Amino acid sequence: MLHTRICDILGIRHPILLAGMGRASTPELAAAVSNAGGLGVLGAAACGPNQLREWIRRTRALTDRSFGVDTLLPASVRRAGANAGGPSAEEMLPQHRRFARDFLASEGLPELDAAALDEQLNRHPADRDGPRPLSREFFEAQMEVVIDERVPVYAAGLGNPGPWMERLKANGTVVLAVVGTTRHAAQVVRSGVDVVVAQGHDGGGHNSPVGTMALIPQVVDAVEGRVPVVGAGGIGDGRGVAAALMLGAEGAWIGTAFLATDEAGISGPQKQALVDGGDEGTTVSRSVTGKPARMVKNRWAAAYAEAGVEPLPMPYQGIVSSQVTAAALAAGRADVWGGFAGQGLGMIRAVRPAAAVVQEIIEGAERALRRAGSWQVG
Repeated sequence: MLHTRICDILGIRHPILLAGMGRASTPELAAAVSNAGGLGVLGAAACGPNQLREWIRRTRALTDRSFGVDTLLPASVRRAGANAGGPSAEEMLPQHRRFARDFLASEGLPELDAAALDEQLNRHPADRDGPRPLSREFFEAQMEVVIDERVPVYAAGLGNPGPWMERLKANGTVVLAVVGTTRHAAQVVRSGVDVVVAQGHDGGGHNSPVGTMALIPQVVDAVEGRVPVVGAGGIGDGRGVAAALMLGAEGAWIGTAFLATDEAGISGPQKQALVDGGDEGTTVSRSVTGKPARMVKNRWAAAYAEAGVEPLPMPYQGIVSSQVTAAALAAGRADVWGGFAGQGLGMIRAVRPAAAVVQEIIEGAERALRRAGSWQVG
């Protein structure tokens, strides 16, 4: 059986971690991965504090095994309102909202009212009057819930969890941080994280400027064995897991392969877009969150690129894009917004149960490692 230090640290059977994909990694998906022997991780980046608490408790009702919560902690949000030498992001917001309205009209999509928008984005009623999503206050409110609920594992999908480390460790929470450079790896290790996830440019969502194959060994060298490293970015099957282990990682953080599962919290048209996507089916754009993120090729990202319009920084771009992504979801228009995905997209062939994906990945990794062990060296 494939077993590494990660298994003991996280209390899991297989060194396979579900990436905390916002909205897609639901309690149902996280619990299914945990029940299959991996680590299920809730993609809570967009969850308000009340919804996050509900998700944590729902996950506990679905599994008695270890699971995690992933949120974002980007320090850059604190300075995102400024635009040196020009108008602020706040001042440019109306212009970008007009761009979004014109785009919706060109696609024949209605602009949703507040109630319909909340429904499509699955917002908890008690969060509607809370802090602005993806703002500093929003992230801090999420962390209070993570600490109060004493979750087994916390993953900072972006940023440094250092300010919360003492309280997390007091709860016995294992802390992971996703990084895209050796510089950030060194920072989070100094903060006291237990595991570093090295996610390369191949990965879906927010990722690194460095490719996965180059990033993993450099991060392994940078942390000098002080904490284990988990590889991420474009790892979609057992061969990718085996490759990450060969590069010095001790597990894999996998997202896209689990998007095309019965339990994933994305729409049927989005799942079909993943099956149809192919190896050239993704693009990197700031048009959704304000930070570079890899996603399924879509008409919204293309519209920004074609117009030569520079997206706003986080959290302002999310205010603009939420109207478009919600309208696309309501209409089943995966061509307008198909969701985030990594470059392992071309390995997806069908929508299956998450447990079957875990099993296939583990069996594939074991086969690849046995094959490597049969090579003659010298």
